[in-house]
Amino acid sequence: MQIWVDADACPKVIKDILYRAAERLQCRLTLVANKSLTTPRSSFIKSICVEPGFDVADNYLVQHVLEGDLVITADIPLAAEILDKGAEALNPRGEFYSRDTIRQKLTLRDFMDEMRGSGIMSGGPAPLSQTDRREFANALDRYLEKHRSR
Repeated sequence: MQIWVDADACPKVIKDILYRAAERLQCRLTLVANKSLTTPRSSFIKSICVEPGFDVADNYLVQHVLEGDLVITADIPLAAEILDKGAEALNPRGEFYSRDTIRQKLTLRDFMDEMRGSGIMSGGPAPLSQTDRREFANALDRYLEKHRSR
């Protein structure tokens, strides 16, 4: 099992939680972004800088993720592709995407995108709260504990 991170938009506080977990449990953590990232020195943590461009990092993740891996992303279309590959996807607010709900989330995302495009709505998601951080850390811990015992 490996943890992958869609790192371009992943909040720093979430990356910090992931760094600590990778070290504590000695599991592989790979951050993928289209810009250079600074990560802690560790034999368990690495970053990959892909070419700039629309969805280049996402495409890299889809090509390299394996069944049983975990991907951290807030990108709903990417999460759908990850689930199709047999991997799991967790957003930075601590919510796992599932096959049962991903189509509904894609539809809602597209609707909200259309509303913003027409000027009816503006803005994006609310800033990450302390509760979100705690929910993410708890979801990650539960996942890692479940998969470590296998």
